[in-house]
Amino acid sequence: MGTGEVILSCFVGVLMVVSLLSNVLVLICFLYSAEIRKQVPGMFIINLTLSNLLMTALNMPLTLVGIISKEQPGVDAFCRIVGFLETFLLTNSMLSMAALSTDRWIAVVFPLSYNSKMRYKDAAIMLGYTWFHSLCFPVVAIGLSWVGYNRLYASCTLSQSRPDDRMQFVVFTVVFHTLSFLLSLVVLCFTYLKVLRVARFHCKRIDVITMQTLVLLVDIHPSVRQRCLEEQKRRRQRATKKISTFIGTFILCFAPYVITRLVELSESIPINPYWGVVSKCLAYSKAVSDPFVYSLLRHQYKKTWMDIINRLLKRSSLNSSALTGETQNSNFVPTDDGNTFHD
Repeated sequence: MGTGEVILSCFVGVLMVVSLLSNVLVLICFLYSAEIRKQVPGMFIINLTLSNLLMTALNMPLTLVGIISKEQPGVDAFCRIVGFLETFLLTNSMLSMAALSTDRWIAVVFPLSYNSKMRYKDAAIMLGYTWFHSLCFPVVAIGLSWVGYNRLYASCTLSQSRPDDRMQFVVFTVVFHTLSFLLSLVVLCFTYLKVLRVARFHCKRIDVITMQTLVLLVDIHPSVRQRCLEEQKRRRQRATKKISTFIGTFILCFAPYVITRLVELSESIPINPYWGVVSKCLAYSKAVSDPFVYSLLRHQYKKTWMDIINRLLKRSSLNSSALTGETQNSNFVPTDDGNTFHD
């Protein structure tokens, strides 16, 4: 292997390890906390987490094998199944993020009617559509034999080798990415920008009330007044950073891969094979960022996994204490006269 293959192999290996650990931790938190399971957004998060775990366990290792061996991993039938799953899982993860953004939009813009607008039944309907939408395109692709090993991405994915149906494949690819990536991006931008607008409006109202209060409190120390103003500024910045993170990670991870797939349709524009694999790795990196962006850095999940760690440490401490006590007791041997002596 050359230097480029070694670097890409190490990159994919790191993505696999981090994605597996972080998504498993999200899954453990979901199973451990009844409070998280009771919340409607938990359904979207667990669907996204399972998609990421399947992508990590099935597609990433085979891409790693493709990078190292520069050959198709497994027989054609196996490669088609893996390519089918990859197309389904990528689309499902995109639409799951769109569903999450819709849930947060309803929660922020319609807080008083959220419980009636977003019930478990409504979330199940949204997830049902997500799965149906995600299955349609890979089913069509595998039926038309448009799934196989693509050397440009060193993985089993959408691929077309017959020149007689090239135009149909071009139309299919454009429609597929329009109704998966572009549709999800439009929903993300619409919902999160609405959320940001409402958040800024509430921050502005709080700022006005705070300033009026500070004016009334004429004897307040200047340092306290300054801290209040700085907290107002941080509150506005936090809202902007969160929205930027949600939209920015989606674009950064998926846009290079989607653009590369569309450019690939034009035979007049050559694509560097290293860039093809890098764009695929960027799409995989969304499985790494999702647990931190949507789950693990939130207060509820922090509290849950810290509670799990503390319980494990406490249990380990109790087991070691019990083991130490048994060892000490075993050092006292009874004598014939009923007394004990230390061995």
